[in-house]
Amino acid sequence: MFCPKCKSLLFPEEGKLRCRRCDTLINPDEIQKVESITTESAEKETVVVEDQYDLLPKTKVMCPKCDHNEAYWILRQTRAADEPETRIYTCTKCGHKWREF
Repeated sequence: MFCPKCKSLLFPEEGKLRCRRCDTLINPDEIQKVESITTESAEKETVVVEDQYDLLPKTKVMCPKCDHNEAYWILRQTRAADEPETRIYTCTKCGHKWREF
């Protein structure tokens, strides 16, 4: 998750999220669409953020479906650890998802 003021990465600290750049402190309950998941094997609670596209970085790339030139992107390790990550794009206009190896 990213700081709403300076867009820097937020880090957990004493049950809250703190920005190390501008020192903003945010209560996790204030962030939209957060789902808490607990498992029997895990002692701690894991926070999962879904469909928070406004928190993702954007880049200039052409959408293969609608030819819009801006998309959100994330990196995922989809293959072995000794191979590069896969960049997954989501078009800011039509929501089409595609990947780049």
